[in-house]
Amino acid sequence: MDLYTVPTPCYIVDKDKLKKNLDTLKHVSESTGAHILLAQKAFSMYKLYPFIGEYLSGTTASGLYEARLGSEEMSGKEVHVFSPAYQETDMKQLVKICDHIVFNTPAQWNRFRHMVENAKKRISCGIRVNPEYSEIETDIYNPCFTNSRMGTTLENLKDADLKGIEGLHFHTMCEQNADVLERTLKVVEEKFGDLLFQMKWINFGGGHHITRTDYDIEKLISCIHSIKRKYEVEVYLEPGEAVALQAGYLVATVLDVMKNGMEIAILDTSAACHMPDVLEMPYRPEIEGAGDPGEKKVTYRLAGPTCLAGDIIGDYSFDYNLKPGDKIVFYDMAIYSMVKNNTFNGMPLPSIAIQEGDKVDVIKTFSYEDFKMRLS
Repeated sequence: MDLYTVPTPCYIVDKDKLKKNLDTLKHVSESTGAHILLAQKAFSMYKLYPFIGEYLSGTTASGLYEARLGSEEMSGKEVHVFSPAYQETDMKQLVKICDHIVFNTPAQWNRFRHMVENAKKRISCGIRVNPEYSEIETDIYNPCFTNSRMGTTLENLKDADLKGIEGLHFHTMCEQNADVLERTLKVVEEKFGDLLFQMKWINFGGGHHITRTDYDIEKLISCIHSIKRKYEVEVYLEPGEAVALQAGYLVATVLDVMKNGMEIAILDTSAACHMPDVLEMPYRPEIEGAGDPGEKKVTYRLAGPTCLAGDIIGDYSFDYNLKPGDKIVFYDMAIYSMVKNNTFNGMPLPSIAIQEGDKVDVIKTFSYEDFKMRLS
């Protein structure tokens, strides 16, 4: 594609790469009978929901607005929701649109069960459990770290009134392979196996990097079959990253080049505003044609234009000298980018585009009004 025809900054989602991921997920679903849902917290590009709905069972949400988006834009598919705690005003709407509602504690279930039972549609409800086991090393992404608010531990399920609960949900993984799931399931079974025999379904949550090249799909399939056979339950998975992994780009333009101990290139793209996980995780995104510092001819520190001193994307080397007007293409920018971006410093939001083959169709642009409407 001709990058110089794309307004920058711009997120571009490659539909062919998205389809490749969806084919893989559909293979897992068809091989096991498992229901795979789009976790909208990672990817909410609803323009593509009808397309994604051809492959997946539906969407899962972290609250009312995501639930509405899934219901409205992936029409006819399942709508699931989980929140650590619900507001009554939200629950009044959730019972109208959701097929599954997962509660964080038995107390939340007992508070809202009457609204579920009196709903005009049938809703299957579950409890999120905390197996107190996870192999995630970074606490901010670990739902099972000490004193976590995510899920109910076995100790707190004792003597709980779970009448009407049909499923268990756990989410303990982040960007991990099927061997982690296999070990996690052993703990889940040890702690909650007796309860599982009373359930209709279990949700393995997210964090499964199913579409990564080294992912052990056969082990995942084996895990799903094992649980289904033993407990006679339906199995759900809700990956977010795996749906759009490596399926998108963020195109930026070099605004200026300066020097202060090293070469610094200032872009029209901000780590803080347009790819916040670069600072939050943190991690160093890959760039087309770039290498590690010192690997290629000249090394640059790439930085955003905001007033935040730490708005730094990282240090990269190039085979050529960067100059104003050059384009920079960041890889794997479909996930946790559009859903987390912001307008700090009045930064414009990136445009959004879909690529099919060599054709790029810009489907949405943003203006000053999009910044202003968030303020008062």
